[in-house]
Amino acid sequence: MEYGAGELMASPHIALRTAATQDLRPFLALLQEQGVRFRVYEASGEQLLEVATPAQAEAVHVLYESWCAGDIQVHLQPTSAQPQLSAQATRWPALQQSPVTIALVMLSVAGFLLVYLGAPLTWLSLFTFAPFVVVGDSLRFGDMGSQYWRLLTPAFLHFGWLHIVFNSLWLWELGAKVERRLGSLHMSGLFIAIALVSNGCQFLFGGASIFGGMSGVVYGLLGFSFVAARLQPAWNFEPSRSIMLLMVGWLLLCIVGLVEVLGFGAIANAAHVAGLLSGAALGATLALLSRRGGDRGEARRL
Repeated sequence: MEYGAGELMASPHIALRTAATQDLRPFLALLQEQGVRFRVYEASGEQLLEVATPAQAEAVHVLYESWCAGDIQVHLQPTSAQPQLSAQATRWPALQQSPVTIALVMLSVAGFLLVYLGAPLTWLSLFTFAPFVVVGDSLRFGDMGSQYWRLLTPAFLHFGWLHIVFNSLWLWELGAKVERRLGSLHMSGLFIAIALVSNGCQFLFGGASIFGGMSGVVYGLLGFSFVAARLQPAWNFEPSRSIMLLMVGWLLLCIVGLVEVLGFGAIANAAHVAGLLSGAALGATLALLSRRGGDRGEARRL
């Protein structure tokens, strides 16, 4: 659930953290009557209320305490101007707010089905980083030429059930939070930039081969979320410690070769590392730009 009254500053401040089950509608109606600009959204099982300035955050907190204590009574009328959500928005808020992430998951599933259902190799060759043909019992790779879509499309190819399931889950876990907070345009730009770097580095370090998967982008989103949220806490999408330990630990196991020894097949380590580092660099850049804009008092949202 996410709704608000007015646009916030570039660096909003969290005024309240409440349980996701608490009905804040009367209190939000009170804020609207007071002319307070705010934004409410759910994250990690909590409702977060943001306002534009620290002074407003303190005032809202005091008002909330008085409301909870019963010192302030708010009675909603059917015709009141409280924020209204359609039934569809209430049921599917995350889906509505994360269209780019959903599209990336669907395209990844399509790439998996292309491989899993045994599509002709000529079809598969359309989406690999370098085109290839089968000559006898071997593959012969050619040049990309002007087929620049190949810089991105390997991210959608997946070669097993575990590959597509885990990449889709991590993509949704990380990408949806970033998209809900920063918007679909930023999410699209992040995907393009990270996919270009991760796919390009895998080709440079691994040579011409059939590689693919959204893992490079997933690690890019991990690096972006960690660094950006540390530098700009108002964005509030930093991955949990358990997620960081799990994903970084898996990356280290892949790098030392233990995962391949266990029979998981070849791992695109260059794509993973390049994705993680490029995502972290993008996170630092955008977060510092956001903080700089907030310090200048620019009424805009990055």
